[in-house]
Amino acid sequence: MAQRIPVIIVGGFLGSGKTTLLNHLLRDNRGTRIGVVVNDFGAINIDAMLVAGQVDAMVSLGNGCVCCAVDAGELDDLFTALSQPRAGIDVIVVEASGLAEPRNLIRMVVGSDNPRIRYGGLVEVVDAEQFPETSARHPELVTHLRLADLVVVNKADRVPPRALAELRREIAESVGAVPVYATTHGRLDPGLLFDRRAREKPTIAEQLSFDELLDDHDHDHHDHRHLHDDYTSVSFTSERELDPRLLIDFLEDPPAGLFRAKGFAAFGVAAERRKFVLHMVGRHIAFEPAGWRRGERRASQLVLIGAGLDTGAALDRLHATAHTSDDPLDDGAMLPVWRYTPH
Repeated sequence: MAQRIPVIIVGGFLGSGKTTLLNHLLRDNRGTRIGVVVNDFGAINIDAMLVAGQVDAMVSLGNGCVCCAVDAGELDDLFTALSQPRAGIDVIVVEASGLAEPRNLIRMVVGSDNPRIRYGGLVEVVDAEQFPETSARHPELVTHLRLADLVVVNKADRVPPRALAELRREIAESVGAVPVYATTHGRLDPGLLFDRRAREKPTIAEQLSFDELLDDHDHDHHDHRHLHDDYTSVSFTSERELDPRLLIDFLEDPPAGLFRAKGFAAFGVAAERRKFVLHMVGRHIAFEPAGWRRGERRASQLVLIGAGLDTGAALDRLHATAHTSDDPLDDGAMLPVWRYTPH
């Protein structure tokens, strides 16, 4: 499962900035090979696809991207093609039609029998200026936000700070603990969404901060302000084995702002000596048992990634999932984990 390719769905109403966000990811991937799927023939304006001059099939581009334009019926076949090892794809990003029902796309990915892909989350893009009026006309948009694993409030520079804060508060009330990320010009650090492939020889440019990289090559000619939130990642290591029930409690009731969790856990269960690889995106949790490598120490290691995440509180809660008794747990303690283990 650790090698499965995440499929990230980007949704949002017409004009919210989905394509701008995708173009930003394509420009800033720096070595990651991205498969981009545009699920709407009527709204294909991915910069790279126009440059390539071809929008009706798979287009290979020099910067490590593969772009495709399909209708919904072809998505499964396309996932099969993009996930072939020879394609070398690291992440697949699907731009949904501005009028699409994201629930159907989520079901398609989560329910897929393709062993090479996994669900990477639903990112819903909101136009900070237009959303109050648009959502009043289209109440289903609020329902879409409740399905999201991450809400991106785009064009945040177009509204006064007080109005932006009020919009974020209203969205947070609707979606609960889902991270709400404010940005402008579709700028979203790819590291929040997926693991970027590291180059063998780091360059000076790769050591620059995200803002410095933007300042270096991604200016908007009439507005040099860079209004976006930061994301946070924090690592957790425990030499003590974990109580699977307590870890599942943490994952099912995650700290506010947590978007992704990944890593592996060692459980203090008498009959279970394997390590369990974890991938969590939003409300979607998946474990898979795996063997320990020769010489690998039996410890739990997790990475949490989120926006507005209280890392100290999150780490405190994770440390509290350790099994502190000298007596191992019985097999029944694994039941919550088996609920999230593909069979």
